[in-house]
Amino acid sequence: MPVSGNTIFQVLAGLAALTPSIAVAQITSDGLLHEAMGAPDDWHLSGSIRARFEAIDGQFREDAVNRDQVLALRTTLFAEYDSGPVRVGAEFHDARAYFQRCGSSVGTDVVNALEFSQYYAQGDLGETFGAGTTSYLKAGRMTMQLGSERLVARQGFRTSVTSFTGVRLTREGEDGREFVAFWTMPTVRLPTGTTAIRRNRPQWDRENTDLQLFGVFNRVPIGDTTRLETYAYGLIERGESQADRSDRRLFTPGVRLLARPDNGMTFEVEAMAQYGRGRDGSPDSGKLVVPVEAYGFHGDLGYRFAGGWKPELTAFFDFYTGNRREGRIGRFDTLYGARRFEFGPTELFGAADRSNMLSPGVRLNASPAGGLSIMSDYRLLRLASAVDRFSNSDVRDATGRAGRDAGQQMQIQFEYDLVPDVVVVDLGYARLFKGRFLRNAPNAPDPRDVNYGYATVMVSF
Repeated sequence: MPVSGNTIFQVLAGLAALTPSIAVAQITSDGLLHEAMGAPDDWHLSGSIRARFEAIDGQFREDAVNRDQVLALRTTLFAEYDSGPVRVGAEFHDARAYFQRCGSSVGTDVVNALEFSQYYAQGDLGETFGAGTTSYLKAGRMTMQLGSERLVARQGFRTSVTSFTGVRLTREGEDGREFVAFWTMPTVRLPTGTTAIRRNRPQWDRENTDLQLFGVFNRVPIGDTTRLETYAYGLIERGESQADRSDRRLFTPGVRLLARPDNGMTFEVEAMAQYGRGRDGSPDSGKLVVPVEAYGFHGDLGYRFAGGWKPELTAFFDFYTGNRREGRIGRFDTLYGARRFEFGPTELFGAADRSNMLSPGVRLNASPAGGLSIMSDYRLLRLASAVDRFSNSDVRDATGRAGRDAGQQMQIQFEYDLVPDVVVVDLGYARLFKGRFLRNAPNAPDPRDVNYGYATVMVSF
């Protein structure tokens, strides 16, 4: 039975009021499962169970239901045997969704039942690539997090997991130095049918050479707290590997410079370019494969205060190009990047992503008590191109008459370690104040603003 929007937000508020009053404990990094099984030191065992209730009132997508909710459940189990020179590991996950309405936007980002997110073998290469370094070669299905995670990441907020099957060479040195070279086939999450998703039907994910992601990443220190990262990623996609995209040949180079000291001034600058060819639509859309030329930029400047709540105040600016004319793709493609840390909650929400967007804003982080962290931010949302669809929505005005003002977004998040390293509660609320574009574009949904909230409990063992 559908749950009313008022009831949903009353439940979320009640959970928030209960959060700060629980005792704490401590476990080892291997997890309670390792201890309970009496596993030897050369085995690593851990797992987690996460339950999150989400609700949205209002909509920014063209075809999704205006009011929705979902109970998203995820279970993971991880095991690794470390013989010294060789490690063999596997991770199993089960991601399911319940109580969503007909016409829900819930898809494979939430539902991915009975799946292996990792199974790999890793060989230790020691100092093969230089004295004072450690290198290893990993082969199989794996998850990856590179640099800022804006292009390649293991998403943490999302219920399902993106995996990559292939090989990865990593070389690590002193002072945070790291070099990574990889060739992979990203998994295509299944099932994709509406009925199968609603029924949480298990179906093995697939990968093949029709979809390949490869590249190199390098990080070097500059001074005590500053790091320079450079990278170049390639994507080859043939056929129908995605529901809404195909036939992409993308080359994405980038550079990132950042400083994150314990206190004082902080900054980050990352610039990305994207070139190649692609089709702006599905294989049966009738659209041609055309040249791609797109760009992305993130910059922020902040200050970390010492002592007390350890507040950090940051001003930021994000810019990602969109399509401006026929016969060329200018919309930036974020590949397999994460969004939660930058653009707010995803899944039922997730209005903003790294495409056709110009967005300045401000963010505040603080830790007012042991185990409790608070984050809140506010950002303006503008279209980089008035004739392209806005960011993660399908809303578009090909004439450009609806303008560039998509609106404003604010969010607040509370995260509390009820039992350190064992039980975490994560509560959040976000609101999208719609601007002229999201109210007046020809295919804009209900013009009312969007309210979204969630409550998460995660148990690690």
